[in-house]
Amino acid sequence: MGRRDDRALSLCTDATGVLVQAKERCRNGHFFVVVAPERHVLFRYTPTHDAKAVDRILAKYQGYLVADAHVVYDHLYAGGQVIEVGCWAHCRRYFFKSLSTDPERAREALAYIRGLFQIERRIAEFSRHERSTLRNRESRPLVEGFFVWCEAQGLQVLDDTPIAKGIGYARNQRQALERFLGDGRLPIHNNVSERELRREAVGRKNWIFVGSDQGAEVNATFVSLLASCQMHSLEPWAYLRDLLCLLPRWPKRRVLELAPAFWQKTLEQEDTQQRLAANIYRKVALGELR
Repeated sequence: MGRRDDRALSLCTDATGVLVQAKERCRNGHFFVVVAPERHVLFRYTPTHDAKAVDRILAKYQGYLVADAHVVYDHLYAGGQVIEVGCWAHCRRYFFKSLSTDPERAREALAYIRGLFQIERRIAEFSRHERSTLRNRESRPLVEGFFVWCEAQGLQVLDDTPIAKGIGYARNQRQALERFLGDGRLPIHNNVSERELRREAVGRKNWIFVGSDQGAEVNATFVSLLASCQMHSLEPWAYLRDLLCLLPRWPKRRVLELAPAFWQKTLEQEDTQQRLAANIYRKVALGELR
């Protein structure tokens, strides 16, 4: 088995709504999350959920984008600079919803998709080349069989039924769903961004709404830092304490060095250690001054 050589070849993104306090009644806002696998987790608040919001978040990005099939992303793919990667987990949900109304067809579809996920679990720690080889040998026949099945069954199911919607979604997203076969670094699903987005979804159940757009932006900044800390196994309190001590006098051109992805390396630098050792607020926080 080869070394893992994954890099942030792709971005994974998703969004969820949030209520924002306003006079008379709350209004709607949205939290987006963008995950650069194994690098960063970035949250962003936007008052709207539309193409302009997506443009602000993904300005000048070029590469693969793993997302659901929402129309707010469609314009990104038109120029070819951003390449859509479909989510098989999202596709699978349609067929789970079909189990109660068309169980035989739903189970057939789910069997194909389950086979793909079983292969992915087995090859998760393989190198890019090994994953590409095994996907072509084992996953590609399953994908081709699944879409042959979709074409055949699509002629037989009733319009607007759950199974018809599942088949229609798969057929419409075929090119995006097949894209993972072309590169061993691409994920088969968007679960990483959906999992990270639960931070805001769970929070929303507890605090119900945010007080303002500005409050939501602050929320997104700190949740980004905390989520990225977890990604890189950093203790969040120690990280935030030292980050806030360093930031006021840290060179702007080097600000990315303070991101959780690069934090351990930055801490090892003599300059960083000197700055922290001389910071009176850090001494107070550590109980060294009373």
